[in-house]
Amino acid sequence: MARIRADADQIIDTSDQTVHTLRSHLVERFSPDRKGGPMRVQLLSFGHKFGNPGDLELLFDVRHLPNPHFISELKPLSGHDKRVVKYLRSQPEVEETLSRFSDLLDYLLPLYKREGKSYVSVGIGCTGGRHRSVFVANALGRRLRSAGFDAHVVHRDVRKSNRHR
Repeated sequence: MARIRADADQIIDTSDQTVHTLRSHLVERFSPDRKGGPMRVQLLSFGHKFGNPGDLELLFDVRHLPNPHFISELKPLSGHDKRVVKYLRSQPEVEETLSRFSDLLDYLLPLYKREGKSYVSVGIGCTGGRHRSVFVANALGRRLRSAGFDAHVVHRDVRKSNRHR
């Protein structure tokens, strides 16, 4: 160890540091922008009937929102389609839900970052993963990107058959 210490440019005494304080110290010392960059947030839409994804920090269930699946002309579409977006945007509880989810993320994400997390995964689930969760994940992704987060949206089940189960 003495040889390594002699060759080192910097020495950090980690004796009394937790993994979180060490990470913070390393980011502060070695990160080019001294802040660690924007937090990466993955928004994963999914259908509960296909199973909940593992390894999430947060899971939002949007099955309380009106379901386009039960409107015949919207059923074959997805949360990407303009008609589904228009329908969901016209529902007061959808806008209220988006606002509350956004407020919660605005509160929680800086706290996760303060604790040393550089990546947070948020699941957004509806029944089949085609309409509501896709729409909400896309909307939250846009809001997070405009707030400076590195937000990526993944739609796990959007292409799966409606006939499963």
